[in-house]
Amino acid sequence: MFLQRIGSKGIRLGTLFERAAARHPANFVVLDHDLDIAPQLARRSTLTELADLVDDFASRLWAAQVRPGDHVVVHKSDNFDISLLACAVARTGAIPVLLSPKLDGATVAELLRRVGQPFLVTDQDKLDNDLPAEVFGLSRTVLLAGGEHEGATTLASLAGVERVPAVAMPVDHPTLITHTSGTTGTPKLAVHTGLSFQARYRPQAAVVATAVAKREPIAVHVSFVHSRMFTAMPISILQGHPLIILRDDDPATVGELFSQVPPGFIEAHPNTFLRWEVLADDPRGPLANVKYFSSTFDAIHPRTVNRLLQASRRKGRRFAQAYGQSEVGPIAARTYSLKDGADFNGRCVGVPFPGMTGVRVVSRDGNPPSKENPGFIEVRSDGRIVTYLGEHERWQKQVHDGWWRMGDVGYRTKLGCLHLLDREVDEIPGVQSTLEIEDKLFTRLPELIEVIIVPGADNRPVPVVCTRENQPLDPIAWKTAVVDLPALAEPVQWRLEDLPQTATTKIKRLELARLLTSGAA
Repeated sequence: MFLQRIGSKGIRLGTLFERAAARHPANFVVLDHDLDIAPQLARRSTLTELADLVDDFASRLWAAQVRPGDHVVVHKSDNFDISLLACAVARTGAIPVLLSPKLDGATVAELLRRVGQPFLVTDQDKLDNDLPAEVFGLSRTVLLAGGEHEGATTLASLAGVERVPAVAMPVDHPTLITHTSGTTGTPKLAVHTGLSFQARYRPQAAVVATAVAKREPIAVHVSFVHSRMFTAMPISILQGHPLIILRDDDPATVGELFSQVPPGFIEAHPNTFLRWEVLADDPRGPLANVKYFSSTFDAIHPRTVNRLLQASRRKGRRFAQAYGQSEVGPIAARTYSLKDGADFNGRCVGVPFPGMTGVRVVSRDGNPPSKENPGFIEVRSDGRIVTYLGEHERWQKQVHDGWWRMGDVGYRTKLGCLHLLDREVDEIPGVQSTLEIEDKLFTRLPELIEVIIVPGADNRPVPVVCTRENQPLDPIAWKTAVVDLPALAEPVQWRLEDLPQTATTKIKRLELARLLTSGAA
């Protein structure tokens, strides 16, 4: 194994809240929404209450004939109870398969086929408005987390069943299945084990333990179906931190909640942090107590990092950026401080975790990889998934002598720092790095809230821009901002909500390029 031995227990999602409650029974979780499966619970609940809820719903699932080794797909309206239901499924020894609420019905049906007659946990709203009728034939049993529907069993009807003990599965057994972002087509189903999750947990847990003191609240705004939730959540509650879980990233509601419960550590998507730049000017200082901001999933822009650090009043405050992927977890990381300013090189994504992860860059043409000649980025980690469910050959194609090809291109400096220039599929001839251009535009044009460079019909780079409150882009300011950049087509202005996005708010660049070339303005 590449890593040092990581212990024999692995991540045990089924007993996660039970163990956390045993250590910190009075610790609490704050939500910005009500739970669909337990609307009676307060938005500030103790770990003891949540442990009991997981135990209760695991017993209801058992009463519905869910057994060890079964697959249980959870696809319901967006809510933290998705993550809680995953823990309940794992408690029965079954394997939770989490599908984003943002997936369309046809994609969900295709993934149900790939899983092969699983149990399906959904709700009335999904069945009435999103899912095709064929999901009943594709599922062994349809269970409802909310509402009623003919042909489905409500979990509410199973209230009061006899509680059953947690089932312990082997550490190398599948413990959770999540899906990839789907930026390049139908999502793949990534299979995680207890050991692979433990490998991801260790470096992140070490960072949090040294970054903020115990009892400091940790705020998380991460997709409830993403693998990152299942390392961020255990780190917080097992270390004794109050946990703030956000479904909504609207700056107004977030500013109010953070003013009441000031977090010391925040984990969120890059586009969420971009939206929260306005909180730097909030007189209540909702970000004033933050010691560490943390982000992965996608590129973070220097302007956003600088604005957020300016909003904090903590001494030694840092912004941590991790480079990774759903299939392998975090691989490399670096931190930023105010002294880095708003125009640092955002393409530098850091160095591997010593003794835990490895990175190499493989030449594409026989010449040494460099900025001018980027190579394939490949990584090594025990946090890597063990397969794509139903597509093992596809998984094997990304493994080269034990190294996992990320689908990104870049290079490493003499000091070992990894520089990420672009996704392979997003490269545009004549453009060294679309991400680097986007970083510069963000820094030079404060009114931008999104900018994506995609190829146009003639393969010329087209900037798609979104502005605050959809204000018209200033043409003079634009021409000044691009004067020293590679030749770009005229910018196309869209509303942010019209851009195709993944569950983690990443822009689907290929889909956006297709929309542009098809004339969808």
